[in-house]
Amino acid sequence: MDYLDLILKSSLVSKLVLLSLILFSIACWVLIFQKRTLLGKVRRDTSAFLEVFRRSSRFSEVKGVCGKYGFSPQVGLFLAGFSELNFQLKHNSQLENGQPKIRNLESINRVLQRASYVEIAKLEKNINLLATTAAVAPFVGLLGTVWGIIVAFKDISAHKSASLAVVAPGIADALIATAFGLFAAIPAVMAYNYFVSKTRNVSAEMEDFSLEFLGIVEKNFT
Repeated sequence: MDYLDLILKSSLVSKLVLLSLILFSIACWVLIFQKRTLLGKVRRDTSAFLEVFRRSSRFSEVKGVCGKYGFSPQVGLFLAGFSELNFQLKHNSQLENGQPKIRNLESINRVLQRASYVEIAKLEKNINLLATTAAVAPFVGLLGTVWGIIVAFKDISAHKSASLAVVAPGIADALIATAFGLFAAIPAVMAYNYFVSKTRNVSAEMEDFSLEFLGIVEKNFT
């Protein structure tokens, strides 16, 4: 209750600083839980989809189950690659042993790359909030710290005394602002680094899938 009392008795500027830091922190924690949930669904759906993809002998069979694994980035890649493959097969009159062939494997590769950018953008959506909080929160806290020290000096001037009772409220404002700034920034920077690392792993897995998809297409349709 003493800490709450200090906050309630702090200056308006200090209260605004603390409120902004609390809002930053709440937004970051909401985003952290959302991203953790999303990554769990991505991992689950990707594992299930890859199992179906590698077990099936026809792309049409794989396409039929894509709706079940909508959180998997590999589903987005597969649908993009499958669409381009179908387009080339339908618009190419070249046949070999009665089997239609594609015209350009590189165009399928480019389609897969574009699809991977889209999927990565979905995973990275709003993640900059964490980076912004990690960078800005300490400085917002520093603003509160500086203001608290200014208040302490004003109290010294007003009371003509530098006793602890005089400077304590201003110093308390400063230290609380510093603590709130660190409380907001530290989880944000840790979460940002964690999600960036996870996104890179997903990106590497998508690249492997693209190569696997292209290998199958090259083997069967060129």
